[in-house]
Amino acid sequence: MGNNMELDYEMFCYQCEQTANQKGCTKLGVCGKTPEVANLQDLLIFQIKGISCYARPLIEKGTPMDKSVVSFIENVLFTTLTNVNFDVEVHVELLRESQRIKEELRAYAGAPSQPTLHATYDLPQTKTEMLRDAPIAGIMYDKSLDPDIRSLRQTVLYGLKGISAYGHQARELGYYSDEADDFYILALEALTDDRLSVEELIRLTMRTGEMAIEVMKKLDEANTTIYQNPAPQKVNVHLKKGPFIIVSGHDLKDLEMLLKQTEGTGIHIYTHGEMLPCHGYPGLNKYPHLAGNFGGAWQDQQKQFDNLPGCILMTTNCLMRPRDSYKDRIYSTNVVGWDGVKHIGKNENGEKDFSAIIEQALELGGYPEDQDVQEILVGFGHHATLGYADAIVDAVKSGKLRHFFLIGGCDGARPGRNYYTEFAEMVPQDCLIMTLACGKYRFNKLDFGEVAGLPRLLDIGQCNDVYSAIRIATALADAFGTDVNGLPLSLIISWYEQKAVADLLALLSLGIHDIYLGPTLPAFLSPNVLQYLTDTFHLKSISNARDDIRTCLGQAV
Repeated sequence: MGNNMELDYEMFCYQCEQTANQKGCTKLGVCGKTPEVANLQDLLIFQIKGISCYARPLIEKGTPMDKSVVSFIENVLFTTLTNVNFDVEVHVELLRESQRIKEELRAYAGAPSQPTLHATYDLPQTKTEMLRDAPIAGIMYDKSLDPDIRSLRQTVLYGLKGISAYGHQARELGYYSDEADDFYILALEALTDDRLSVEELIRLTMRTGEMAIEVMKKLDEANTTIYQNPAPQKVNVHLKKGPFIIVSGHDLKDLEMLLKQTEGTGIHIYTHGEMLPCHGYPGLNKYPHLAGNFGGAWQDQQKQFDNLPGCILMTTNCLMRPRDSYKDRIYSTNVVGWDGVKHIGKNENGEKDFSAIIEQALELGGYPEDQDVQEILVGFGHHATLGYADAIVDAVKSGKLRHFFLIGGCDGARPGRNYYTEFAEMVPQDCLIMTLACGKYRFNKLDFGEVAGLPRLLDIGQCNDVYSAIRIATALADAFGTDVNGLPLSLIISWYEQKAVADLLALLSLGIHDIYLGPTLPAFLSPNVLQYLTDTFHLKSISNARDDIRTCLGQAV
């Protein structure tokens, strides 16, 4: 369907930080999502809510839930996360599968927990008919809904989407949490229940944060068991002579499979974006052709991939509309997709054949000569950082180390994010900076030197490594005989998509307060919900770097 046809549909989406006018995208998503895709995604979420209405009674009876159903729900949540999948036909096929699953559960389980339209609705066969029905699934469809109820429901849903990204990564490695798997269903069903009060939905929101921690813990277990604990590692951020493949996203297993299949081919493998922390894992950096890291954060990919003499593999989000100058050399895998982009799927054994991207990388040939070497340091997960715990405690007690700043999160293209660069540059020399997620690219190539014999910038890892940050903070709090809020620690968080929502809810569920959030506050937070978060957790909107640093350090502004 052409763009003119696509734009005939209306849409409403406000799940990301860059949503139009800080209110909602109604004509075209700032992410590149068309109204056609947006409507199909709304209907997919509607369908998995309906599936959950039939599945919840089974869980409550103690009937083990079929993991294929859980995996489907997880994949749908992940597919609808910002910058993951823009392929119309993929959404249509997922919708048809959702109806098949719903009908099977309906026949097996009998009456749903809630006889809402989510449960009783039957999906039509054609895409045209699906799009005709899609408005019933829209966020703003029920104009009479209490805005605080809508706000909390959407906050839980976006938290679930973030959780699904981490759950998918862990499941790819054979790890999962039964508790989190059940929570997908229990929470989605609860979002259809008009009897739930604001107070009950607030409790569900905090429970979503607890499940985010549970899933991140499981993913950390998967990564560190299979690839060992990350350790400090220098990474070259310039490219070498010869053919190459750039691996973007977050998925460690895809990187490992590609590394195995490119051994001895002469192809260099470079990480991109959130794959940078992979260099810290011994199970991955043992491959000598894992040669370095390319480029910066996800939002720069169109410019940095332009006319690249190599190939790109997108393993998870964040995919932007590929330019024609490189669309023929970008590949997707897992749930990622864009119409016209080559997709690498699994075979019946769960394995992937990367021969097509390997052959194309060899044909393209790469760069004719080496670039000058420039190295940065990564690999400070909780195991590595806590190896310095005694030195850190001694440095604080002796006055050599005054304060910790965690600066990081999801990056984005909107003006105003230079705040995070300015903040990092203004942090006093007797303070230590921890960072994680793609927000680090705002400053991770700068030289921050050392403090008390430690690097002043510690790269903790991917966005899911908020779990590492929690482990580090909790251990330090124990060492000082206090709680996390009693530490000389400030959290300066940038957010863009729904994994950042899950991470924020995780921190709030632990009772951590005085978090600085920006560049703007979520459009899906109603004034009353925002006031609740401000009053309860002292959630703060960023102002300017100099004043915020002074406030964090207890200095007069």
